[in-house]
Order: sequence, then C-alpha cells, then structure tokens
Amino acid sequence: MKFVDEATLTVRGGDGGHGCVSFRREKFVPRGGPDGGDGGDGGSVYLRGDSHLNTLADFRSRRNFQAQRGLDGSGRNQTGAQGEDVVIDVPIGTLVRDGETGELIADITDEQHTLVAHGGFHGLGNARFKSSTNRAPRQSTPGSEGESRTLNLELKLMADVGLLGLPNAGKSTLVRAVSEATPKVADYPFTTLHPHLGVVRVGAYRRFVIADIPGIIEGAAEGAGLGLQFLRHLARTRLLLHLVDLGDDSGPGPVESVRQIEKELQQSKEVSFAQPRWLVGTKADLLPEEEGEARLAALCRELDWTGPSFLISAVAHRGLEPLIQQIDRFLEAWREQAA
Repeated sequence: MKFVDEATLTVRGGDGGHGCVSFRREKFVPRGGPDGGDGGDGGSVYLRGDSHLNTLADFRSRRNFQAQRGLDGSGRNQTGAQGEDVVIDVPIGTLVRDGETGELIADITDEQHTLVAHGGFHGLGNARFKSSTNRAPRQSTPGSEGESRTLNLELKLMADVGLLGLPNAGKSTLVRAVSEATPKVADYPFTTLHPHLGVVRVGAYRRFVIADIPGIIEGAAEGAGLGLQFLRHLARTRLLLHLVDLGDDSGPGPVESVRQIEKELQQSKEVSFAQPRWLVGTKADLLPEEEGEARLAALCRELDWTGPSFLISAVAHRGLEPLIQQIDRFLEAWREQAA
C-alpha cells in the first residue's frame, strides 16, 4: 500500500432536528394544550487514534464525512432521536489543523477521541413555550446547522528510534535484521520510497519502535530528493542513529557523508540538530574486522565525535545485540527521567 502522510478532509456535524407544533387531541380531554416535542441533537464528528494504523491512505478514496441529522420532534411530547456520531480512525501521531486558519486543533498521541465538528442543537417544540398567558403557543424553533470545517491531517510517526543516512547506507537492511518489518532492500539508491516502522523486541517484555525513512541527499532541506518530505517522522523520535557506509570507497567518503547529513539537519525545520544522535558504521562484513574498527575510529577522530559509536553488519548480524541493548538502556533512562 502506498504511504500517505498528508490528507485533507471535509467534516460536517449533523443538523439538529426541528421542534414540533402539536396540540393534544383526545376524547374527553378538552383543551388538551400544546404537546409538541423537541427535536434531537445532530451527531458530531470525532477523530480517534488507532495504534493499528500507520498511514493516511484510507482518505485517498473518501474525504467527506457527515454525521447524522437529529430527527424532528413529534406530538405527545415525543423528542426526536439524536443523530449518530461519526468516528474517524486515524494513526497515532496525526496532527490535525484547521484547513482555513492553519490552527492546530489536536495532536493525536494516543487512542483518544477528539471532537472536530459539533452537531447542531435541537429545536424546541411548542410545549416549551406554554405559560399562564400563552396557553396555546403556535411557535417552535428549528434545529441549528451542524458545524462544518475542512481539516488538514499530517502524520508524524510515533517511533522511539529514527534512522538517518545517505541512500544505500544500510538503513532498510538494519530494520529487517532487528525487527519483523520487511522494507525493500536492493543494490541501488532510493529503494526506500516511504517510511517503514519496525518493532524491536528486547527480551521477553520490552520493545521499542524504529523508523526507516528514505535516504537524504544534498539539498534535502531545500526540497531535493525524498528525505525532506519524510524528515517530519524523525521529529518525535527519542534517538537518531546516523548510519554511515564504511565499506564503500566509491562514494563521497564517510566523513563527507556525515557532514552532508549534518548540514541538512541544521537547515531542517522538522528535526532538531540537538536531538541525541549516535554514529553507526555499517557494512562491516565488507571489511576485515580490524580494518572496520580502524575506519570507525578514524571517522570519529576526523569528526571530533564524542558520542556513542558502533560498528555493525546487518547482513551478518554482527554488532547488533550491543547496539540494541544500548538503545534499550537509553530509552529506559529517558522514560525514568520523563516520569
């Protein structure tokens, strides 16, 4: 299924039912009086977070949602039935903005219900207007119209760990190796055309979510390539893994690769350059073990890198377990600090 992370919806609450003008007419009950009932309230439209969704693709075919109208009141003081609400499921991590003003309406971060279009208020029947001086009122009120608005949805995936790197740095291979996600892997750039989420299990009870986005190229912050469009999905991550191909001598080189990505991060409005970031040298299986360690050490010296660094081979499953354990400890410390 094609990944879609933006959508525009039109939502409308149901109109309120009209009040009724009616008078009681029964045998042996003279001058029965007014008995027109109220209308029913119109249904409202809600957004609900769904942890089983990770795309807005469902809204490619359906973009208009309207709640049910409230029924009109009737005689014998019968109130009209309330219109049914409409509940729209969206992925957790969806930002909801007003289509006209751009105002942020909601940030769907859990399985919450968010009201986005209120149903109309019910009309009043003539029984509401009787008084000692007006014993036979012939007035009622109509139901009000439901609220109508345009919504702009923007999905920012909720992942604990995000992957950064140039095309073919080994991001998709890493996701496949540590989770059950199956992003496409091939020996050419831009095999990843949309983000993938993978659940990494640590032991029997712990897990974290890792996000793979398309590779970033030079000029991404100005709109080049695919990376800019999906950088937003790294904005919520707790940790960034910066993957660098240490086994390819035909590209710009590890040092230039890192600096190129850092330049794009500094210019990006989506991802903070201050987010925790670890350096991960990939494709160690293409190098002798000692040479791989030497290349990673030389890279850290050249960059004056003081943060954590790792050497892995996702294909050969080398160095993955220490990396996963370290990520788990980092996230656990973050949760304790946030509690």
